Amino acid sequence: MNNILAVENLNKTVDLTKTNKLHILKGVNLKIEKGEFVSVMGPSGSGKSTLLYNVSGMDRISSGNVKFKGREIGELEEEELAKLRLDNMGFIFQDINLLKNLSVIDNVMFPAMMLGKEDKSQINKKAEDLIKMTGISEIADNTITQASGGQLQRVGICRALINNPDIIFGDEPTGSLDSKAASEIMSLLDDINKKGTTIMLVTHDAKVAAQTERVLFMVDGNIVSQKKMDKYNKNRHELKERTESIMKELISNGI
Repeated sequence: MNNILAVENLNKTVDLTKTNKLHILKGVNLKIEKGEFVSVMGPSGSGKSTLLYNVSGMDRISSGNVKFKGREIGELEEEELAKLRLDNMGFIFQDINLLKNLSVIDNVMFPAMMLGKEDKSQINKKAEDLIKMTGISEIADNTITQASGGQLQRVGICRALINNPDIIFGDEPTGSLDSKAASEIMSLLDDINKKGTTIMLVTHDAKVAAQTERVLFMVDGNIVSQKKMDKYNKNRHELKERTESIMKELISNGI
């Protein structure tokens, strides 16, 4: 087993008042292997986005262990943790957090410029290649206000990939897109995964989850079941069957 992420007894508690606590994650155990494509489903309030933020180090856990490539991220200082995220992780969000004063290509280049491992010409070439790969070369010099939602999500993918991350975390990356744009984004993520990048994403869409390798189902702060998918041939009939299978699993778990 070549685990890139190993989570043991993860708990996340938030103090609502001095005497009242909200237990969001309750003893979660999870392992993700290098190269896997995993999705997390569950009702609103089940803790799926909180799980993603905690295992990626974007939020601090209350107790338990989260190991990324064997390294306990809970023991890292803020500066070390920020560097780990910048160097080894990529993030794609439903609400695309791009810098409005920068062009598309400059937004893509920004994380690599912050990391400072390569010179600007190398970073520019890499950004151009990513933009070409995702099919948005025509908007490279545009501002982000001159792009559609689907195009902006592709910009977000390029930005997530610019530092060659080991894993990409996605929080509802297709949530605000129409079905055609969502399908295109999932196809892109599938191609990225096939090249070796591990992906973990949160989604409410069974059709999106059906295109991943393994689906985790969360209820009330814990993973209650999972569904391993067989090899996927991308035909409409198989996607329909996989989506229906996930829907049955959701119903059986009371989701």
